[in-house]
Amino acid sequence: MPTVPISELLQMEGWESPPGDWLTITQERVDQFADATLDHQFIHVDPERAAATPLGGPIAHGFLTLSLLPHLSEDIAPTPEGVKMAFNYGLNKVRFPRPVRVGSDIRLRWKIQDVSERLGRIVVIAKATVEIKGEPKPAMVAETVTMFVVE
Repeated sequence: MPTVPISELLQMEGWESPPGDWLTITQERVDQFADATLDHQFIHVDPERAAATPLGGPIAHGFLTLSLLPHLSEDIAPTPEGVKMAFNYGLNKVRFPRPVRVGSDIRLRWKIQDVSERLGRIVVIAKATVEIKGEPKPAMVAETVTMFVVE
């Protein structure tokens, strides 16, 4: 989404994005995340052993799904004009209702819950819902807090 004037962003509480583009979760991406985080639990990195579980195959780490939010939100989350930098200020709540099987496609829906100005910064609290193609339940629902430093 293009940048928006700060005055407009401050009025966007309740605004919901259209869904973003689909992203395929590959075994290579899962393995790279496992290496980066030192989390090599077999349900993520051993397709043969994972196939013998009720999961039916390897799944992405929940934190991998969470870590993809910046990428998934790139084209759908509004950014205030004059932003010098933006950073993750935290999360109020995160849940992983459905595992993401390797080979699945995921995408993001973004809903702004609150926008405020604090000490010359803009704080956006949003509900981030990561959907799995063909699944009724989302992979992840998180309440994110993003802080924008503006000119």
